Amino acid sequence: MQPFWLALQFLTRLPTPQYPEVAPITVGRSLLFYPWVGLIIGALLLATAQLVTVISPLITAALVMSMWLFLSGALHIDGLADMADAWVGGQGDRERTLMIMKDPYCGPMGVTAVVALLLLKFTALITLVEQAPLMLLLAPILGRSFAVLLMLTTPYCREVGLASDMVHHMPRHLLWGLLSVVGVVVLWWLQWAAVGFLGAGLVLFWVYRRALLNRLQGFTGDAAGALIELTEVVILLLGAGTISS
Repeated sequence: MQPFWLALQFLTRLPTPQYPEVAPITVGRSLLFYPWVGLIIGALLLATAQLVTVISPLITAALVMSMWLFLSGALHIDGLADMADAWVGGQGDRERTLMIMKDPYCGPMGVTAVVALLLLKFTALITLVEQAPLMLLLAPILGRSFAVLLMLTTPYCREVGLASDMVHHMPRHLLWGLLSVVGVVVLWWLQWAAVGFLGAGLVLFWVYRRALLNRLQGFTGDAAGALIELTEVVILLLGAGTISS
């Protein structure tokens, strides 16, 4: 169970057992539980939406988004902010981009990216919490699944870092099998509608990965976190747009 607790510890702020030492292979195997952690987050978001469903959609959406931020500890939003600052401030230079990404301070582009992301999520949630609450399950699962896909298909561009042990010790064949299962389950669950959601996620993934390779020749932990946030907001907007059309 240690890999599961590590995944839960890294991706959420939920209470977990603390381990004084963790083997690198265990860190790598924790990736197998990323979609499951997404399911846990989604289930808690869905429960929140159902418990406060008698309140207006605006307030329900605000409470769900607050719960989302609490559960994740805004970890991935921090990655998005770092990516935005580094991408603009790096001016196309790889080393400058990586250097800015390590800066703990948030610049104007980072703040702008976070505000835009939260506005888009909140707007989508206003529709979804009332008319399609199950989208609260789909977005966290796919967000973390695409982060695993990024790690599987893209070089890690730092010699050391939070993702280093994950990349070097990940069980690749098991992870490919896991992602295949996630895809099949989503197709079974949503049927033809799943094509749109998975297709949108794959297009985002392809564009994002291509940009990372062109600029950084790989990915960083911040890049993986930012992809989680971007995937989630694309899925939420697509879900809300499908309902509104």
